Amino acid sequence: MFIFEAKRIAVVIFGALLNAISLNFFLIEANVYASGFTGAAQLASSVFNDFVGIGISTGILLALFNIPVAILGWFKVGKGFTIYSVVSVFCTTLFLEFIPMVQISEDIILNAVFGGVVGGTGVGITLKVGASTGGMDIVAMVLSRMKDKPIGTYFLMLNAIIIAFAGILYEPENALYTLLTLYVTTRVIDALHTRHEKVTAMIITRKADELQAAIHQTMVRGITILPAKGAYTKTDKDMLYLVITRYELYDLERIINEVDPNAFTNIVQTTGIFGFFRRD
Repeated sequence: MFIFEAKRIAVVIFGALLNAISLNFFLIEANVYASGFTGAAQLASSVFNDFVGIGISTGILLALFNIPVAILGWFKVGKGFTIYSVVSVFCTTLFLEFIPMVQISEDIILNAVFGGVVGGTGVGITLKVGASTGGMDIVAMVLSRMKDKPIGTYFLMLNAIIIAFAGILYEPENALYTLLTLYVTTRVIDALHTRHEKVTAMIITRKADELQAAIHQTMVRGITILPAKGAYTKTDKDMLYLVITRYELYDLERIINEVDPNAFTNIVQTTGIFGFFRRD
């Protein structure tokens, strides 16, 4: 348990470091914007500096934007998920303040692509351990649960606002380069982490009752237990069949390793569900 949680915290902090590097080394100096609340904070910082004459850093604005979202996530998404999101935002803000801005390249396309790759890696590894980078993740999840539509739909809508303002307030090319960054970021996240919100787990085990009890201590998910038999060994086993969200994958892996490390687990993509699926 401690090792898994320590690993999760370490990955969240490293993901925050990658997000800060993406901004300070590639995107901010090139006036190309990241996705989500990070991009919104970046754009707001530019507006304050260029149109109002007030210098407010991207890190500070990112922290401020996430305060109401963290409160929303605490009540609507889950306390554990929100706590890790707060840790991610706090570390990102800290790194943004202390890592110097360095213009590695003057080529805006290189900045857009590499900024997207580094930032997407930070988000992807954070999602992979069942946490988030805050902001957009929480808002999209709340909207998705209210309307039961894919999270990606809301990511696209919310990021479209950033792209539109980047094009209106600055050069139209900035909007196009921002679109390139968002595309690269999305592709990298998809490569590192499942793009579907829901996945199906099929677990072959000899400890079905213990595993079922341990899973239900952590998450509220329906489980179907089916009899199974090894074709080679002829050993009687059971198969636990359950559908979970992508954010619960890390917890499921931890539970299986604790209860039955010898269990065989197959995770498959779930594109749709008919019937009741708890979204609270």
